[in-house]
Amino acid sequence: LFTSNWISNRNAAYFKKFNISPEQFNVLRILRGSNPKPMRLADIAERMIEKNSNCTRLVEKLRQKGMVDRQLCEANRRQVDISITSRGLKLLAEIDKDVDHWLTIQKSITKAEAEELNRILDKLRQ
Repeated sequence: LFTSNWISNRNAAYFKKFNISPEQFNVLRILRGSNPKPMRLADIAERMIEKNSNCTRLVEKLRQKGMVDRQLCEANRRQVDISITSRGLKLLAEIDKDVDHWLTIQKSITKAEAEELNRILDKLRQ
C-alpha cells in the first residue's frame, strides 16, 4: 500500500501541472485509442484502470475543459457518444513528450530488477 500511494501521489502531482487528474488522463488515453471512432460511457468505464472512478463525472469535467465532446448517437438516441477533441489530443501529445517523468520512476532499478519485479507482481495478481 505504501508504494501504491507513493506512485499515486507522484502521478497526481505530475498531472496537476496539466490541470487534469490521473483518472482524466486515463479517459483521454482510452479515447485516443479509439479515435476517430467515439465510445460509449460504459465502454470507457470498462477500460478504466481505476474501476471505482466515476466515469460520468470525469467525462463531464473533461468536456468542460474542451478535451472531449459528447454527442447523441444517431442510431440510438439514448446513447451518448464521447470522443476526444483536438485539444485533448494536443494535451496527450504534450504529456507523451515529457518522458522524463516516466523514466524517473524506473531509473532507480536495473532492467533485471524491473523484470523480476514484474514477475513477482504478475504472480501476486494470479
